[in-house]
Amino acid sequence: MGDASMELNISPPDNSAQQDSAFSMMDLFLISLITGLFTYWFFFRKKKEEVPDLPKMQSVAAPVRDSSFIEKMKKTGRNIVVFYGSQTGTAEEFANRLSKDAHRYGLRGMAADPEEYDLSDLSRLSEIDKSLAVFCMATYGEGDPTDNAQDFYDWLQEADTDLSGLRFAVFGLGNKTYEHFNAMGKYVDKRLEELGAQRIFELGLGDDDGNLEEDFITWREQFWPAVCEHFGVEATGEESSIRQYELVLHTDVNMNKVYTGEMGRLKSYENQKPPFDAKNPFLAQVRENRKLNEGGERHLMHLELDISNSKIRYESGDHVAVYPANDSSLVNQIGEILGTDLDTIMSLNNLDEESNKKHPFPCPTSYRTALTYYLDITNPPRTNVLYELAQYATDAGEQERLRKMASSAAEGKALYLTWVVEARRNILAILQDMPSLRPPIDHLCELLPRLQARYYSIASSSKVHPNAIHICAVTVEYETKTGRLNKGVATNWLKNKVPDENGSNSRVPMYVRKSQFRLPFKPSTPVIMIGPGTGIAPFIGFIQERAWLKQQGKEVGETVLYYGCRREREDYLYREELARFHQEGVLTQLNVAFSRDQAEKVYVQHLLKKNKENIWKLVNEGNAHIYVCGDARNMARDVQNTFYEIVAEFGNMSQPQAVDYVKKLMTKGRYSLDVWS
Repeated sequence: MGDASMELNISPPDNSAQQDSAFSMMDLFLISLITGLFTYWFFFRKKKEEVPDLPKMQSVAAPVRDSSFIEKMKKTGRNIVVFYGSQTGTAEEFANRLSKDAHRYGLRGMAADPEEYDLSDLSRLSEIDKSLAVFCMATYGEGDPTDNAQDFYDWLQEADTDLSGLRFAVFGLGNKTYEHFNAMGKYVDKRLEELGAQRIFELGLGDDDGNLEEDFITWREQFWPAVCEHFGVEATGEESSIRQYELVLHTDVNMNKVYTGEMGRLKSYENQKPPFDAKNPFLAQVRENRKLNEGGERHLMHLELDISNSKIRYESGDHVAVYPANDSSLVNQIGEILGTDLDTIMSLNNLDEESNKKHPFPCPTSYRTALTYYLDITNPPRTNVLYELAQYATDAGEQERLRKMASSAAEGKALYLTWVVEARRNILAILQDMPSLRPPIDHLCELLPRLQARYYSIASSSKVHPNAIHICAVTVEYETKTGRLNKGVATNWLKNKVPDENGSNSRVPMYVRKSQFRLPFKPSTPVIMIGPGTGIAPFIGFIQERAWLKQQGKEVGETVLYYGCRREREDYLYREELARFHQEGVLTQLNVAFSRDQAEKVYVQHLLKKNKENIWKLVNEGNAHIYVCGDARNMARDVQNTFYEIVAEFGNMSQPQAVDYVKKLMTKGRYSLDVWS
């Protein structure tokens, strides 16, 4: 049609014969065009309509996962569901203990990962008689939900569901040294009530800085009587041990189908496929491992992990998670004490066929692999483990001692605290100190918690080191009250990871966990970094990135570091690098506190007070971002109190106003913490 219009415009206006001819041609063209379009549309439409009649391509369709925990509870006759938000496995462990408790009251429970279910089904829980939802919720980082509870948290924030038929209880797991103590547990408890749910027992707040196990036991021993009263049920008196898994020995097995330390997919370490995460870690080669300190009793180290060809991306401030292995000598000693062939291939299969968790760890595998890569054998065992093990002690005194420590009696709690927790007795030490306690190794493997990944602040910038992740760590080693030498699992394992191009000894299973610990969006924004000891780690990455930005011609704001160590000649980490950055003008201020080089100890907070006027100017006028990394229990708290003082003095504020000012900086992302206890 456009061509016909053009033809009309260029035709002479006084030539009527040509004009008639043009109109005639145009009419024919239009009719042909319309006919063609109609024919095309008719057949095109017909083809689309025929699609449903084609054979269904079920082979490429995504599998539909049954995400209704309600249907599962109905099918298996459960009344109680215990959801857990867990980062290190403790909340999951507590959830399993509560779900097992239910049978003592004529009820049936199940532990559930909220990531695997549709939590909007909570509104339907009242369809089940005597139903109850319990939430064991850990708080991660600065008041954040754990990874597996993130979707649940997001749903709670947006939900307007009526939960008036839901009965619930919450136990939170937190640490009082952190700013947002038990934030997740408190939020879930408050939000469920706002949505109309009925709380049948008060919120429990466990403190890992104190005695988390005792907090849980104390809450639990009052929780169950409240459940009994609410539902009109009584304890059955059954206190017998209930096995959750059955042992299957494999005498004739294809070794290619046996797990040898993989976290998820079988043979994933031999055939690496991205994306890499907690269930599919990347085996990174250690390309450098050097000692950072020049003296002293401790061993501080710098490692560089090669992530070439992994497609792993990270930002300055992120964390690297490392899966360590237990010391082989500890594993061998457990095998010797229990008289077990550790190379026996076995599986532990869940007796509950409907459970999503088929095994406590990847199976089939050997006892040696389980004790080396999958189970925590170095931390003091919790009271439920002692209770289950007591039945295997042939000496009456030892059996009574174990049962007493597992009881809720004050005397038992005190004994557990002194003999297990404070003495730092791990399972090997308990077996050594109780000669009559010789449990079957398969039950021991069922009871021990999973060995967890260890997190380290990344000490490099991806702008400068796109194919490597750097770690700064100190080996943990100490003598216990029993005279034993306890060693940190991960740091001592990393210490022995010597670069070796041909061998597998230098490979580290790892993945990256994203963080909110981020440099300001504008490079021109000043930053104040406070990180004594290995708390320097993320700031090495920050400084590297600021140097890179400066090289790119960007305007980079003041970069101020407050670092601290014990002695200048012993453990001044990254001394040469920091001196170079300072000399080049990237690091505009380098303030170092040597705590033990003089009679009176000097810490980073003392240097902050010394430079308080400059600090206030950077924060108040320069809109500086503040970053604190390191010990949460003392350093981070002392630094925060110092900022309260500086703000109160130079901002002419009262103490409460100064506290509110700093809290607002945190809310705005201008005061960030990356701390541990």
